[in-house]
Amino acid sequence: MTAQNSATLRTSIAAQVGDHRSAARSGTALALLGVVTFSLTFPATTWGLESFGPWSLVALRSVLAAAVAGGFLLAGRVPLPAREHWAGLAVVAGGVVVGFPLLTTLALRTSTTSHAAVVVGLLPLTTAAFSALRTGNRPSGRFWAAAVAGALVILVFTLAQSGGTPSAGDAYLFGALLVCAAGYTEGGRLARSLPGWQVIGWALVLCLPLSLTGSAFALASEPVHLNWHGVTGLVWVAAGSTFLGLYVWYRGMAEIGTARASQLQLAQPLLTLVWSVALLGEHLSPATPLAACAVLVCITMTQRVK
Repeated sequence: MTAQNSATLRTSIAAQVGDHRSAARSGTALALLGVVTFSLTFPATTWGLESFGPWSLVALRSVLAAAVAGGFLLAGRVPLPAREHWAGLAVVAGGVVVGFPLLTTLALRTSTTSHAAVVVGLLPLTTAAFSALRTGNRPSGRFWAAAVAGALVILVFTLAQSGGTPSAGDAYLFGALLVCAAGYTEGGRLARSLPGWQVIGWALVLCLPLSLTGSAFALASEPVHLNWHGVTGLVWVAAGSTFLGLYVWYRGMAEIGTARASQLQLAQPLLTLVWSVALLGEHLSPATPLAACAVLVCITMTQRVK
C-alpha cells in the first residue's frame, strides 16, 4: 500500500468515525427531547381530565394527533408502507397510541402524577428487555447492572413520594408499562426502515377509525366541562406527546439503539415531578436532588458501556 493510499484510508476511517459520533450526538439529543416532551404527558393528562372523561380524552387525543400526522403524510405525498411493515405498525398503534394513553389515563383518575411516574421509571428496563428479546441484541452485564440500579432508584423514589402504598390504579400502570415497552421496541425497529415521523404517523392513521368511533360513543356517555386547563391538556397530549414526542423519540432510537435510548427515560419521572410542582401544585420531598444525581450517574454508565 502506498503512502498516498494509506493516508486516504486513514482519512476515510476518520470521516466514518466522525459521522458515527455525530449520529450518536444527534440521536441522543432527539431522544432527550422526546423524554422532555413525554415528561409533560401526565400533568397534561391530569389537566385534560378536568374537562373530559378518560375515554373521551384518549379518543380525542388520538383523533387530533391523527389529523396532524395525516396532514403531514398528505403534504409529503408519502406512499403507503410496505406490507411487511403493517404488523409492526399495529404493535406501535396498540402500545403507544391506544394502550399506554388509555391505561395511564384511567390510572390518573385515582393516582397522583408522582405515583404514576413509577411506570415511567420502570419503562427503560422493560423496553431494554423487550428489545433484547425482539432483536437478539445482548447488552453487557455492566449495562444491565446500571439499568437495574437506575430503575430501582426511580422505583424507590416514586414509591416514597406516594407514601409507599400501592394505589388502585397500579394494575393499569403496570399494564401500561408492558404495552408501551412493546410499542417502543417495535417502533424503534421500524424507524430503521421508515422515518420516525412516518412510523407514528401511520400508526395514528391506522387507529383513526377506532378513534373516531370511540370519540362518538365516549362523548355521548361522558360529561364535558370545557376550561382552559382541559383544552390545553388535550392539545398537548395530542400534538406534543403523541406526535412530536414520538417522532423525535423513534428517530433518536433509530440512531443510538433502543436499549441506550430507553435508559435516557430514567430522567423522565424526575422531570414529571418537577412539572407536577410547577403545574399541579404537588409537593416534593427533599430527596429529589439526591435521586436526580443517582439517576444521572446511572444514565452516564449506560451510555458508556455496550
